[in-house]
Amino acid sequence: MSPTRVWMQRGAVVAVWLTALLLWRSYQTSNDLGTIDAAQRFIDDVDAVWWGPLAFLLASLVRPLVLFPASVLTIAAGVLFGPVTGVALVVIGANASALLAYAVGRLLGPAHGGTDVDPDGDPEHASLVARWGRRMRERSFETVFVMRLLFLPYDLVNYASGALRIRWTSFLLATVLGTLPGTISFVLLGSSLERIDMGLDGINPWAVAAGVAMFLISLVIARITRRREDRTAAPDPGLETSTWPPSTPTGPTELRSSVPAPAD
Repeated sequence: MSPTRVWMQRGAVVAVWLTALLLWRSYQTSNDLGTIDAAQRFIDDVDAVWWGPLAFLLASLVRPLVLFPASVLTIAAGVLFGPVTGVALVVIGANASALLAYAVGRLLGPAHGGTDVDPDGDPEHASLVARWGRRMRERSFETVFVMRLLFLPYDLVNYASGALRIRWTSFLLATVLGTLPGTISFVLLGSSLERIDMGLDGINPWAVAAGVAMFLISLVIARITRRREDRTAAPDPGLETSTWPPSTPTGPTELRSSVPAPAD
């Protein structure tokens, strides 16, 4: 593909992205809606209608373009559809939106994935960038899986994974598995609420306990996965350093080799 066509595609994606973001911000401003208020209005509009699940999936797909918090929409799914249907819809919608954000990041990111290191730049910073890019590429599943379990910003991981051009199959599988504990936690929280704009009134303590348990389980799994990955990871050649001072000869052979030969 020619560079001109690539930049035209990038320009079109950025234009659509900015248009969607500006329209959403304009809608919020004109209606004086915060994030929670907008989510509650969405719940009121699609509650008890047959096309509610379709509207939720569409909202999930658009969500990363307008930077709406994924956690709030997940809680709204629990309010709308309950624990079982809510989890199923969030799994479908969230992973579809993750792939969309991944595709946007891949299109807008550098063709080589942005892992080249500038030898004239800060070596410490360059080493971090190079190692991070190499880790994402070589251990795509493990790295994304741990980031999901640690509840790192959802959209940031999506866009960064696309920009670094990691394997999309590893990215998707790690996202599906890594976000499942958090999905269950937030949907259970939402299913115990009647409205999300009324604070924690009427919340089910068992749902909170289950959500906290899932959160702790995800942290434990992330720690175990990280330790296992560190044990199996090969040593980084860039981190090898020479020993100083050099070792002194101790054995007879080394002593003989270190003594200069007599001149003729």
